[in-house]
This record gives sequence, C-alpha cells and structure tokens, in this order.
Amino acid sequence: MFIPVIRRMKKFLSICIGCHCCIILQKVSAQDLEQIGKKNPIELSGGLSLNQVFYSAFGNPARRDPYSFVASGNINFALYGWSIPLSFTFSNQGNSFQQPFNQYSVHPTYKSITAHAGYISSSYSPYTVNGHNMVGGAVDYEPQGKFKVSALYGRLLRAVKFDTLQNALPVYERWGYGVKALYVGERNSVQLVIFHAEDNERSLPYVPDTLNLHPQENLVLSLGGSTIILKKFQLKGEVASSAVSTNTNGGLAPREDVFGKLSPLFTSRSSTTDFNAYKANFDYQHPKFTLGVGYEHVDPGYNTFGAYYFNNDLENITVNASTSIFDGKVSMAASIGKQHDNLNGSKISTLERTVGSANVAYSASEKLSLAVSYSTFQSYTNIRSQFQQLNQLTPYENIDTLNFTQLSRSANATASYLFGKSSERKQNLNLNFSVQGASDLQGDVPQNSGMWFYNVNCSYSLNLTPQNTIVAVSINASMNDGENSSMTYGPVASVSKLFMEKKVKLNASVNYNSTTGLAARGMKV
Repeated sequence: MFIPVIRRMKKFLSICIGCHCCIILQKVSAQDLEQIGKKNPIELSGGLSLNQVFYSAFGNPARRDPYSFVASGNINFALYGWSIPLSFTFSNQGNSFQQPFNQYSVHPTYKSITAHAGYISSSYSPYTVNGHNMVGGAVDYEPQGKFKVSALYGRLLRAVKFDTLQNALPVYERWGYGVKALYVGERNSVQLVIFHAEDNERSLPYVPDTLNLHPQENLVLSLGGSTIILKKFQLKGEVASSAVSTNTNGGLAPREDVFGKLSPLFTSRSSTTDFNAYKANFDYQHPKFTLGVGYEHVDPGYNTFGAYYFNNDLENITVNASTSIFDGKVSMAASIGKQHDNLNGSKISTLERTVGSANVAYSASEKLSLAVSYSTFQSYTNIRSQFQQLNQLTPYENIDTLNFTQLSRSANATASYLFGKSSERKQNLNLNFSVQGASDLQGDVPQNSGMWFYNVNCSYSLNLTPQNTIVAVSINASMNDGENSSMTYGPVASVSKLFMEKKVKLNASVNYNSTTGLAARGMKV
C-alpha cells in the first residue's frame, strides 16, 4: 500500500447552523375490537416540527440556499384503534399533504382472529407469497395451541389498457388467493402453503398480436418445517414448486405429476412449465458455540406471482460459526458463502460470488466496549463468446475466455466509553473508524479503477438528566481515494432540550465542513 501525496488543489468550506423544534404527542396504535365499550372511543395523537438551516460557503459557489426551513406535522385520529393518519410538510422548497384514503387498510383484531382489508400485503414464505401488494382481504387465526392458519384473497394487478398516445403497455387484471397452515410443536414444526393467481382475460378489450401478450396462470406449492435432533441439532428447510402457464388460451396438455392432478385448482396446458426451489439449514447449538451450514437451490426461470421480483438460477452454500468466551465478555462470529448461476449451462456467462464476514466484540467492563468487523465480497465472471463456442472443431480450441473479477472490502472498528459516577450527569465518548474499498481485475491484471473510502469520527455527549438536556460535540473526517480524490473534515456541535413534560423538543446544531482536493490516486491494492 502506497501513501498518497496530498497536494492542495482546492479548498471548500461550509458552515451549516440548524435549529429544530418538535412537539410530540403520545401515539396509540391498535385495532382491538374487544376494547369497545371499555375505553375512550376516539383518541388523538400527533406532532409538530420546525427545522431551520442557515448555510454559507467560502472558496466555492454555494450549493444550497443560505436559509431554508421545513415545517411538518402529523395528526392521527383513532376510533378503537382504527387509525386515520394525516400529515403535511411546508417549506421554501415546496409543500405536500398526505392522507391514507388512496390506499387505505384496516386490521381489526378480536381474540385470536386478525382480519386485514383494503390495500394489504402478506408474506408466507420466500418462494410463495412475499410482500406483494393487493386489494382484498386476509385473515390470520392464531389461537393458543399448536395450529395456526392464514388465508388471503384479492386483486394483485389492476388492468391497464393499451394506449399508444401514453405509451402504456397493456396489463391483464390479476387475482389470487393463498392459504398457509402452520403446526408448531415443542421440537418440530411443519408449514404448508398453497398460492394460486390467474389473469382475467376479459379485463382487456384489445391486445395487439404483435405484443405477444397472453393471460397467465400460476400455482405454487410449498412445504417447510424444522426439527430438533438430540437437543443440539436443528434442521429446517423448505421445498417449493411453481407451475406457470404463459398462455391460458393454449391447448391442454395432460401431466402425470402433481400439477396435472389438481384440476380444477390448476389447468395444465401446452405453455405450462414448472420450476423447483429448495433450501436447508443445519445448525449445531452448543452452550458455548454454534456451527451452521446452509444450502439453497433455485431453478432457472423460477417465478411466483406472489412477489414482485425473484432471484432465480442460483445455488448458495453458506457456513457460519459463533462463540462466546471469557464469561461472555468476548463474542465472535464468522460466515462465508459462495453463490453461482448458470445451473443448466445455457448462459454465455457464469457469475460466481464469494462473501465472507467476521466480527469480534469485547465488553471489557460496564463502561468500556470494543468491536471490530470485516467483510469481503468477490464476484468472478467468466464470459465466453458464442461465436467461438459454435465454430470450434475440438473442445481444446478457443479455451481462453474473458475472466473479470471484482473485489470489495470493508472494515470497521468502534470504541465506546461511559464515564462519570453521577446518574444525573451521563457522559459518553465514542470513536469510530471505517474503511471501504473496491477494485477490479481483468484476468490477473489490476485495472485502473475502483475507490477507497476512509472515515474517522470521534464524539462526546453529556446527558443532564434533571434538566432534560443533551450536549454533544463531534469531529468527523473522511477521505475518498479514487479518480477524484478529496478530503472532508470538520466539527459538529448540538444541544437539545425537552420542555413541557417532554412534549416539546428544541434542538440546535452547528456544522462546519472543509473540503480539500487531493492529488491523483496513490493507493493500490
């Protein structure tokens, strides 16, 4: 590693003074129908905030207005926990007002039943239903015991008509439903998920044939669970299969597998393709340490209509370990994983990733704590020309390929010290150092690209408990070493105080930054 020669090319100073005032009211959030008649029907909560910033710069044109303010507030009306939140923002940059009635939902609860209606989203498992918004309803039945059941039904996609003037591509209206059944025992658990979604062909009056767009259908079956073996070994996993028909107007195609025997739940057609995904984790839990290994496989093309985006064509292998020594004062953890795609060999390029991390935390005493962490990420891409592959006469021709490796590393070290014996004057000193870097390799040759970033922060805070006041000062310095290297440093001071039974908060801060341009990059890996 070479130390760069710092040459002052330009210097930029900025001063930022901020004043923040906030009024906070207690916020209550619940929709428990059992409370009807037992509590006040209407509750009001909210807050107001005023933030002002004074800014000036020396040696360079100002990048923002010399004075700016932001006034914001929110108010929430609750009827037995049925919330109606309203919020606004007013500033010299613009104004906004938000209300929930464009996409509103209610979640009433009665004993062991929770219902969801309106714009909602659910997550059953990563391979089935995972955060897709829908307009409809859902219910969760979670009684005291070992069995739990959830169900949902609603519209996943709204129909969009073909419009050449607005350049809008057509989208079929899509409806779906799902059921999750869960059994949780003392040592074992089993979960079954069924999800089905289908496009409404009649939702679009006209679709040009040139777009090759057809209504689709999807059925996903998932079985997961966990078990404890010999009190110290835990095995958990999930297996999922997804069948997708890309054209529900296509001809029928009988199948001998499970998807061919689920009519009328799902209709197998000539355009139907099924995919599989499965993962497993095996952990050994000892009182003093934990070891684990994980495996995940997702077929190329795997898709579920219950998620917006899904990563497929991948295989993951991970190993992790953690331990605690010296009566719990030192804790250590490490993990490493490898991932690659192109499972069926149909792609021109193959991407491999390796990710590793390690961290150590040391609690020296009730006042002093230290922590160090390190992580590295490496991706390797192997690209082979289709021309070479198709025209070679023997397997030994054109064996040279384009090998491209990207490396990124990050390290972080923190130290925290609490001092002062008085409970009315709490003092804290923190020191943080972090470094991040990225570089490229073409074959085995380092490339003239990448970036290193360094940051050092030292802060001190004094909490005057009886006065509800916190005073803090810090010094921050950062440097990036790359094509356009620079260094930024400066202090920050702030004071905050609570008034009126801690409902009003006043905060004032001053920030001074100096930016200096550096010579061309001098650090190399």
